[in-house]
Amino acid sequence: MDSTEIFSFRQQKLSSLMKKNGVNLVVLNPGPSLTYLTGLHFHLMERPVIAFFSINQPPIVILPELEAGKLSAVGFPIESIIYGEDPDEWPVTIHHSLFNKIAPGIALGIEPTRFRFLEMDILERAQLRPVFNNAERILAQLRITKDSSEITLMQKAVEIAEKALSETLRFVKIGISELEVASELTLQLLRAGADPEMPFSPIVASGPNTAKPHAVPSIRQLSPGDLLLIDWGAAYHGYISDLTRSFYIETLSDEFQIIAKTVKEANLQAQAAIRPGVQASEIDAAARSVIDRAGYGAHFFHRTGHGLGMEAHEEPYIRSGSQLLLSPG
Repeated sequence: MDSTEIFSFRQQKLSSLMKKNGVNLVVLNPGPSLTYLTGLHFHLMERPVIAFFSINQPPIVILPELEAGKLSAVGFPIESIIYGEDPDEWPVTIHHSLFNKIAPGIALGIEPTRFRFLEMDILERAQLRPVFNNAERILAQLRITKDSSEITLMQKAVEIAEKALSETLRFVKIGISELEVASELTLQLLRAGADPEMPFSPIVASGPNTAKPHAVPSIRQLSPGDLLLIDWGAAYHGYISDLTRSFYIETLSDEFQIIAKTVKEANLQAQAAIRPGVQASEIDAAARSVIDRAGYGAHFFHRTGHGLGMEAHEEPYIRSGSQLLLSPG
């Protein structure tokens, strides 16, 4: 399929999911879901971009005049509502443009982690008086299965990340700071071909800082006997990788050797449990049982894993209690 066919197919798939879940209208602002459905990229900024998706109807996009040129490359039917620089005129423009298209008081399905008060407020001021509902489940179902082209882009993102780390490790030595390692890694990611917008800032932690899952690189310098944890990823054409590697500086204690072997065994047991039709909780349990038996269960208070795609964290989430059944893709 060419890009036009891909986006039309995805919009049709969204329509089917909306019908199935009794949702008449999904509203998105800039982010991965909007890009997934349209191929359009917008910054999340003070000028709102709002896209409406109805069942089997062309999307309607509200956007500032300075962004209107992006729609010229769209190969599928799309309606636009363009506003100028005066924020006081935005609600009036939107109200008149959506009159007879969207009924006041209609329920709008939104992404709760992305849709902001800014967008909610402007729709209220446009006299739509919407009721906002959570469309997270529909959008997760839409994006959870990756096609071959998406998987290829993710594999390329992994290759870029691994190449960048390999080059960065040449730079690592005693006395260098976490911040310096993170800076070098960022530079190497760009040199290796990563998108300029990273999926997340590289995490580089040493010594006691490695106990912080989302540590911020500091001026702490690497010392003999330290553990060094690097958690990083690359984006490639909007699809990302997310990797974590642990190293030791000169010496590794007996306890850390036991922990490393335990984690590796848990990882392998989880991988062995992965197949179509298995619940996500079963994979989590496979990893958790190994760590429990080794006596470290009390410290395993997070999920085993998460999905990747256009975001660093997306479905499927591999956690205890999840009844989600895995399927190909």
